[in-house]
Amino acid sequence: MTKLSVNLNKVALLRNARNIGIPSVMRAAQICLKAGAHGLTLHPRPDERHARELDVYELAELLKSEPAVELNIEGNPFPKFMEIVRAVVPTQCTLVPDSPEAFASDHGWNIREDSERLKPVIEELKGLGIRVSLFMDADS
Repeated sequence: MTKLSVNLNKVALLRNARNIGIPSVMRAAQICLKAGAHGLTLHPRPDERHARELDVYELAELLKSEPAVELNIEGNPFPKFMEIVRAVVPTQCTLVPDSPEAFASDHGWNIREDSERLKPVIEELKGLGIRVSLFMDADS
């Protein structure tokens, strides 16, 4: 069965651009849940230009009352990102090799070049019971 998971980053981007707190990421999450979404995703970047760290914690709190809904946190496994993941323990963590300067994710992991960096991160996440997904370059 196909399941819908909604990425809330663009809602956060619009909110941040307006600097008045709307649209609300949590309100958008609630609408997605009422519409039957099976998962919600946030990508908290170090500069917080999309989702903010607080958004992740608020979304995790919201989903405590929705145990069938998956939380996916995506991002580069920098120390701060991993701290957030450890605190929230999402259903899934999608690892993305974006640099802090990148406007958007523009490439995936190269398994030949990045496997040594990824291996301990993946082991830690799996040890926490988190499903791991990798944003990959198809040709690597």
